[in-house]
Amino acid sequence: MKIFESIKTFLGKCKRVWMVLKKPTRDEFLKVAKVSAVGILIIGVLGFLISIIMKLFIG
Repeated sequence: MKIFESIKTFLGKCKRVWMVLKKPTRDEFLKVAKVSAVGILIIGVLGFLISIIMKLFIG
């Protein structure tokens, strides 16, 4: 019955985290969205540059 104890412990921890959560304000949400967009853009540009460099060298 050890698995039931570990599931109960996990659910207890999940409940504790759920109680601490709060809805982000509009400003917090916009900051996270902007940072995520910039990160995706940077990764996309790097991937594009790497593909161009590979095509130049490989042919």
